[in-house]
Amino acid sequence: MPNMQATKTPMPEQAPKVRCHNFEEVAEGYTEEMAKQEAQRCLNCKNKPCVSGCPVGVHIPDFIAYVAQGEYEKAFEEIKLTNSLPAVCGRVCPQENQCESKCVRGIKGEPVGIGRLERFVADWHMKHGKDAATKMSFNGHKIAVIGAGPAGLTCAGDLAAKGYEVTVFEALHVAGGVLMYGIPQFRLPKEIVQKEIDALKAKGVTINTDMVIGKVLEIDELFKMGFEAIFIGTGAGLPNFMNIPGEDLVGTYSANEFLTRVNLMKAYKPEYDTPILDVKRVIVVGGGNVAMDSARTALRLGAEEVHVVYRRAEEQMPARKEEVHHAKEEGVIFDFLTSPVQIFGDENGRVSEVECTKMELGEPDASGRRRPVEIPGSNFKMSADCVVMAIGNSPNPMIRSTTEGLEANRKGCIVVNEATMETTRKGVYAAGDAVSGAATVILAMGGGKAAAKSIDAYIQNKNR
Repeated sequence: MPNMQATKTPMPEQAPKVRCHNFEEVAEGYTEEMAKQEAQRCLNCKNKPCVSGCPVGVHIPDFIAYVAQGEYEKAFEEIKLTNSLPAVCGRVCPQENQCESKCVRGIKGEPVGIGRLERFVADWHMKHGKDAATKMSFNGHKIAVIGAGPAGLTCAGDLAAKGYEVTVFEALHVAGGVLMYGIPQFRLPKEIVQKEIDALKAKGVTINTDMVIGKVLEIDELFKMGFEAIFIGTGAGLPNFMNIPGEDLVGTYSANEFLTRVNLMKAYKPEYDTPILDVKRVIVVGGGNVAMDSARTALRLGAEEVHVVYRRAEEQMPARKEEVHHAKEEGVIFDFLTSPVQIFGDENGRVSEVECTKMELGEPDASGRRRPVEIPGSNFKMSADCVVMAIGNSPNPMIRSTTEGLEANRKGCIVVNEATMETTRKGVYAAGDAVSGAATVILAMGGGKAAAKSIDAYIQNKNR
């Protein structure tokens, strides 16, 4: 009999007043008893609507059925058939907008906690499972993957499983992309990401770090080195700014720099020499998940007051509701319908205050959301010693600017055939934020998976 409990089995969490002072993971995960209880809420629907909401097509009812039976390793194997990074997805996927939004249990209550169960299964496997030697024998074909973020790692893993000799070229000194430098430790422990990467290496994937493609090597050189196809998954790492006076002052960061200093360069650990000014009053500009990550990180660095300044209303925020809820619990202050117009500095050139204006909602813009309009005469000032701009990112132009025949749109995103993920350059494929602009981890993974399928078809047709 299914468990007809209307609400999800609660996930244990650190108390807000405790967690806002440490970088330990906020959600503590299900116990086996909790996982079975939640798994038994699944009705195992005949049409499996939840699967249609998953960008990588995880066999959701099948893995959940194994959890309900206590067959956790079988559940893990079921997930791994389509998802190469389950421990990551179980933590950072916006399930509420994807698989869980299709769950029929959500009609008269809360949907099944699919993400929570995926995380449980992946964590159980890391603690108890034994990975068999999965390294495939090579089929004689070499593929280059540029970027070791979610799209690149997924593409590499899928191709390696088919026998391709895959080499990943990563610009930074560690693999993982946004999983390592962007998402904070308290949401996604880096040890978890590293284990997922190590599992890919065990399949035979080679990862070369400190390789800036477009500078160290170019696309044409990779082809000359014997790679038969190339995948670009370089993400969207070029930060956007508002271009207002004062953005060049000491204490103004892009969210990319702020989070990279903390996540990748360990600024929160005293033994690491990664300076971030001793800040007490922080203003984060933006309303997405990156803004929430920045604000919550600032609290953990010791800020006494953190404001999120967002030019639209709360219901228009793109951030996950869970992240907003956690931020509020931890003491982050939200200033909605507010936008900065100038940043002021002290005699030492450091941020001292921010001038803002109040906004009101006008007619809908191209995104369908009502456009924020400045209210004349509503300007006011807020004291601050740090400003973090979390208003989005664009793809870095380095690869497309050094590759002949690789087209991009007006936003700098690489143009692809959406059916195959092939770019305007033959044999070159792309997916993830480099194509879509800043989006979610799971959508990037879905693009990487689709590209891997197309690359395989391309190589097979080419060699007939």
